[in-house]
Amino acid sequence: MSKQLLNTNGEKLGEITLSKEVFGVEPNLHVMHLALRRQLNNARQGSACAKTRAEVSGGGRKPWKQKGTGRARAGSTRSPLFAGGGVIFGPKPRSYEINMPQKARKLALKSALSAREEQLVVVKDFSAITEPKTKLMAGIIKSLNLSGKILVIADTLAEENKYLSLAAGNIPSVKLLLPVNLNVKDLLEADFVVMTEKAVNDITERLSK
Repeated sequence: MSKQLLNTNGEKLGEITLSKEVFGVEPNLHVMHLALRRQLNNARQGSACAKTRAEVSGGGRKPWKQKGTGRARAGSTRSPLFAGGGVIFGPKPRSYEINMPQKARKLALKSALSAREEQLVVVKDFSAITEPKTKLMAGIIKSLNLSGKILVIADTLAEENKYLSLAAGNIPSVKLLLPVNLNVKDLLEADFVVMTEKAVNDITERLSK
C-alpha cells in the first residue's frame, strides 16, 4: 500500500510505500482498549490516602459513660460515625499499573495506525520551518488542509526539524510526539496524524520486528 509523500506546502513529491504489516492490519478493538486502559492506569499517581480510625489523632478518652445517658455507647470520637473520625475502606496509596505483553502492545499500535490510515499525512520533513515562528507552522497546517486535533510525529531533535517544537508550541490543537513515544491514546484522539518520512520508516522498523 502506498501514500502520497508531500512537502510542507502540500505539493506532491512522490509516493511512499507503507508496510501492510504495520499500517494495513485489521484493527483489533479489544487489544486497543486494553492498551488504552493500560496507558491511562499507568499514568495515575495512586497517592490518594485517607486515615483509618487508628491513624486519626485524638479520641483516646471515652466521650461519655457507657450507660445512663440515653445515648448510643461510644468508645472514641474518632470512630467513622463521628465528624473528624476515621474513614471506612478509604483509599490508600497503591499502584494502578497494568502489564501487557510486548506483542499485544505492538498489535495495539499497529491497529491504531491502521485505523487512522485515512487521516494520515506523510511529509518529507519540516525543513521549511527555518525560524521559531508560529506563523510558519500555521501556514503548513493551512497548506496541508488540516483541522481539529493534529498529531505530528517527527524527530524534533533532527537538524531538519530543529525549529518544529518552538514553531508549534503556541498552537493548542497541535501535539508533537517523537516516533519512539508513539501511543494508542494520542493516535485515537487526533483528527489528523502527520508523520515525516523518517518517522514512518522508524515506526515500521520498530513494529515489524
